[in-house]
Amino acid sequence: MQNLRSQIDVWVGRLLVLILGVMVLNVLWQVFTRFFTDSPSSFTDELARYLMIWLGILGAAYVAGRNEHVAIDLLVQKAPKKISHLMKKITKLSIFCFALFGMVVGGGRLVYITFKLGQYSPALQIPLAFVYAIIPISGILIVFYKLTQPKP
Repeated sequence: MQNLRSQIDVWVGRLLVLILGVMVLNVLWQVFTRFFTDSPSSFTDELARYLMIWLGILGAAYVAGRNEHVAIDLLVQKAPKKISHLMKKITKLSIFCFALFGMVVGGGRLVYITFKLGQYSPALQIPLAFVYAIIPISGILIVFYKLTQPKP
């Protein structure tokens, strides 16, 4: 299971680098077309926004899998060992429940509804369900990471 987990880490990391690279090229193209051709590209703002959404949400799943997410751990550090261990378990369970119910179930419903309503982005004319699909995908990744997380 750890081998699968490390392979997923590698692929998610590569995808994040690719998204960031495309976002940088997209913004550079926007700057070029705006200042040098006086005719700004019509799709670059929207594409940058959607890439940022994917980068942020997928990046959150990536760091959750590496257990490097932002946390305020002052109470955990100061608490006695038994209570500290219990607090870590509660935190892990909270993240798991949010990922499962908030991201997988709720995000899945959002994707389904936007797909059924036929909502498209204004400039790119892509289904908004594709933009929102990263929510349940990242939720599944977080659930997987929390289920396969090694014991502390």
